[in-house]
Amino acid sequence: MLTISYTEIDDFNDLQDWERKLIDQAKDALASSYSPYSHFRVGAAVLLGNGEVIQGSNQENGAYPSGLCAERVALFYAGARFPGVPIKAMAVVASTAEGLTVNPISPCGACRQVMLEYQQISDKPYSLYMVGQNRIIRVDDIKFLLPFSFTNVNDASK
Repeated sequence: MLTISYTEIDDFNDLQDWERKLIDQAKDALASSYSPYSHFRVGAAVLLGNGEVIQGSNQENGAYPSGLCAERVALFYAGARFPGVPIKAMAVVASTAEGLTVNPISPCGACRQVMLEYQQISDKPYSLYMVGQNRIIRVDDIKFLLPFSFTNVNDASK
């Protein structure tokens, strides 16, 4: 049986101060999105164990699929800038010409794989906040986003 643990938050004010700041950083990252083809901007913010916040935004390219998602931009930069520092939490938001998406968006499969591997590297779970206008979904452990995952950390002999 598969069980996925998450929390739906209907009021931004129900969050702790650091959670609101992280989400605001993800919203701020929308400004650097390069999305001239989809017009779908995505921003991400990663809070590291050392207190640093790394932002990322989606970067499209005319030679599709050469672009990169906001989540991976933020995670790869965090890994390059602060190798070995565990992740505490991550927030993801999206917007269109009409503004912030009404409902939270969920990371793509490739991003989920990268998110999980960064968690496995540090051996510490971290939370993901998927943010929309009407609600926030918090997943307390990235592993819930990718059950039956592939990883080089797995030992097939067990």
